[in-house]
Amino acid sequence: MPLALDTRQRAMLLEMGVRVWLPGTDFALAATGGLPDAVSAAQASNAGALRAGAGSTAPHRDAGASAATKTATDTALSRRDGANDLSQISAMDWDALARTAAGCQACGLCAGRSRSMLSAQAGRRARWMIVGDPPDEEQDAAGQPFTGEAGLLLSNMLKAVGATRGDLVPGLEAAYVTAVSKCRPPQGRVPQAAELSQCAAYLQREIALVQPAVIVAMGRFANQVLLQAHPQEAALPLGRQRGQVYRYQGVPVLVTYTPQALLRQPADKAKAWADLCLAMDVLKTPV
Repeated sequence: MPLALDTRQRAMLLEMGVRVWLPGTDFALAATGGLPDAVSAAQASNAGALRAGAGSTAPHRDAGASAATKTATDTALSRRDGANDLSQISAMDWDALARTAAGCQACGLCAGRSRSMLSAQAGRRARWMIVGDPPDEEQDAAGQPFTGEAGLLLSNMLKAVGATRGDLVPGLEAAYVTAVSKCRPPQGRVPQAAELSQCAAYLQREIALVQPAVIVAMGRFANQVLLQAHPQEAALPLGRQRGQVYRYQGVPVLVTYTPQALLRQPADKAKAWADLCLAMDVLKTPV
């Protein structure tokens, strides 16, 4: 896929640990340690993945919650005691949604919450949407997902594709970043499936308000929710989930490595860049 990368984007890719060059009109990429084969193979499959995601002959990967699942979730939410009627969440505006998330007691995750993950970017529409795993202690204290070195790496990844998670910058389009659950699990425990299912009501409303053109899922719990209509695929290792175009609430979904994982395994940065290239292909594909 030919890409017209400017000097800034190339610099951002270097920050990711990725080297890019454009001989003529051909695109080539390698990680700092040299991984051209992994990226070339991933990019060569992009067109096929897009056809699989949009073709009329292949079964469409629609991971949106079914009407029955949504009804069950709304019923469970409405039975909870507390200050908020979460059964009405699908009609909330940004202010009401943020207030509800800040005081939510719909499941046990609220016991670990200091600050809700649903506040920093409320009110913004964006073509890019990034969904991460439940917040850790540092993210909970900051009130936003992807902080510290991981947050810096994510910002550089987004800038490399012409997007920004923070204040709008001329030449960059908005990216909305959120977490699959709005509360930090208490004592850092693993969130339960029922808890993620209840909290998915917030994510569904965020998607409706943000109206993204593509969702990038980062993390196994984010994948678990966004690929819920395909439990067998959701249970696969990330390496076997990558390179596919799924759908959640009608929006294309791709999965890739978390910035935290890329910091631990820099060799996977080339694969992550290939995933972002597939996301850019999706954005260019007519609906």
